[in-house]
Amino acid sequence: MISSKLPKMFYGGDYNPEQWDHETHLEDLRMFQLAGIDIATINVFSWALIQPDEVTYHLEELDQLINSLYESGVYICLATSTAAHPAWMAKRYPDVLRVDADGRKRKFGGRHNSCPNSPTYRKYSEKIADQLAERYKDHPGILVWHISNEYGGECYCDNCEKAFRVYLKERYQTIDQVNKAWNTNFWGHTFYDWDEIVLPSNLSEHWGNNNSTFQGISLDYSRFNSDSMLDCYRLEYDAIKKHIPDSVVTTNLMGFFKQLDYFKWAKYMDIVSWDSYPGLATPVSFTAMAHDLMRGLKDGQPFMLMEQTPSQQNWQPYNSLKRPGVMRLWSYQSVAHGADTIMFFQLRRSIGACEKYHGAVIEHAGHENTRVFREVAELGKELQLLGDTTLDAAVESKVAIVFDWDNWWAIEKSSGPTVALNYVDQIHKYYAAFFRRNIQVDIVSVDTDISKYDIVLAPVLYMVKPGYADKLEKFVAAGGTFVTTFFSGIVNENDLVTTGGYPGELRKLLGIWVEEIDALLPEQKNSMVLKEAYGDLQGEYDCGILCDLLHSEGAEVIAEYGDDFYKGMPVVTRNKFGQGEAWYVASDPDERFLDGLLGQLAVAKNVESLLETPEGVEVSARTKDGKPYLFVMNHNASTQSYDLGAARVRDLLTDCELSGHVEIEGRGVQLLEMQ
Repeated sequence: MISSKLPKMFYGGDYNPEQWDHETHLEDLRMFQLAGIDIATINVFSWALIQPDEVTYHLEELDQLINSLYESGVYICLATSTAAHPAWMAKRYPDVLRVDADGRKRKFGGRHNSCPNSPTYRKYSEKIADQLAERYKDHPGILVWHISNEYGGECYCDNCEKAFRVYLKERYQTIDQVNKAWNTNFWGHTFYDWDEIVLPSNLSEHWGNNNSTFQGISLDYSRFNSDSMLDCYRLEYDAIKKHIPDSVVTTNLMGFFKQLDYFKWAKYMDIVSWDSYPGLATPVSFTAMAHDLMRGLKDGQPFMLMEQTPSQQNWQPYNSLKRPGVMRLWSYQSVAHGADTIMFFQLRRSIGACEKYHGAVIEHAGHENTRVFREVAELGKELQLLGDTTLDAAVESKVAIVFDWDNWWAIEKSSGPTVALNYVDQIHKYYAAFFRRNIQVDIVSVDTDISKYDIVLAPVLYMVKPGYADKLEKFVAAGGTFVTTFFSGIVNENDLVTTGGYPGELRKLLGIWVEEIDALLPEQKNSMVLKEAYGDLQGEYDCGILCDLLHSEGAEVIAEYGDDFYKGMPVVTRNKFGQGEAWYVASDPDERFLDGLLGQLAVAKNVESLLETPEGVEVSARTKDGKPYLFVMNHNASTQSYDLGAARVRDLLTDCELSGHVEIEGRGVQLLEMQ
């Protein structure tokens, strides 16, 4: 782990001195010391500078930069620079340029314009990673290797089409299996030769907002596209590892980013890193959930916060400033959920192009007498005082929510039943109910061992992969509580419907049979009427989006629909299964219902809140050497209070003893060491 290299949390960010003269660089080094900056990510977009042609590498200035930073006390996160290919490469080797979904070939410009299946791109990206690793393999200042930058995008060129056919041959072996997986007898799509298969694009299967006439084809393209970029990453990863077997290699992810299956990517990352860019209106629970996803990618291991802005972003419609205290607050939120670094984009603000109005530690004013710099420097001093207190500390959870990229792709490529269904929003609704109670949650994949959890939720588990129903049955039979929702158990891994009645393979576990699914208009609502009080739940609650018309096959009916022709049919059920129970929520309920239901399930399983706090005061915990550290974070602008009871704790940020009734200032943070 990188934490062994420094006695404290890394603090720094992206640095682009190639945009400045030497005198400015020296001034930057002075200001880095004032701010407590001890790591810089460099060389992210320098490919054109360091490789002017096929065989020449100009690395002398990079040598000087690395040495200059290291000698001033700043360690290096060295990027391979492959996020943007040079102009000469695009001119001489046009196969590196992507083709869009409308069949138009891109020209040089922007970034992420490299075809992941271009032989040219793969050849030269691997070579430059090899050159850098060989040159700097023994440099003591380089602690992390950063491959490319924020992978993403799609390509529909001829090379990708050929590679897609190879991918399908490896996945299905025979053309008959492809036809079966894609149900190609529909609409006369039967294939007799691999070369008859074309990419699903706006020229073939796609229409409108990436809707698809053949979801199976489009689903496999999404898998292929993610894997193609992963292959590019792995070429550079292996090139670095060849020279530096014990190196720490990563690339920066982007939270709930739809195009790439990060659970697959994380297997080839020595540490997960990600870029966190919430807006002022982003729910703080959603940001927390994204941090938890990043932690969950490698089974709970700490991650790097590779980028956040110290002040404002440049790419949203309205790029508001972070209010005083918010940068510090959101930084500690990332640490509370598992981050072992706090890093910014960027360290000095650019003067030209599209990121010149993106925030930076050193603003255009160019000196330390700014609000942003003062806040950065104050946080830097706190991190020095904290030392290694929370490094490598674990986040312990008894609740898990299942998230699956294949499921996401399949749901939102579906031809029905409603355009209003958003998978990530549904995940967030269930997550937020626990967040509001200060109950920690792990975001896990379908491959994760769930036996250690008391409660597992899988909202909108539309796709049930081979063996997963058995896995859930074993979890519940052993005493676990499982919760799933409407539009679950519908299809297999190829997006083919499991016949015999929804929810397919989950029918035995849930003890229900779904006959029909009603899609409500945005302005329509139905209601969920409790048959009798369940904990704090009683009476009637709104629901909408989808309504499953279901029949109990042994499950207890907890609530029924209150309206429409299916009034009186079950809408919430509980099925005893072995030593545990499986719940089904057949519509999209309002927040009050979820708070009540999930709160009651937590009580039943003795899953306790970390601390009872007012609305907007978040509590998360990390545990190290058996000692818990509670992060209390007030996302409100005003002072709030909570009660510690008889517990006596020490706030590590103020070195004060606290007990009983405690106040926390607006946008304040307390880090409580439990005695």
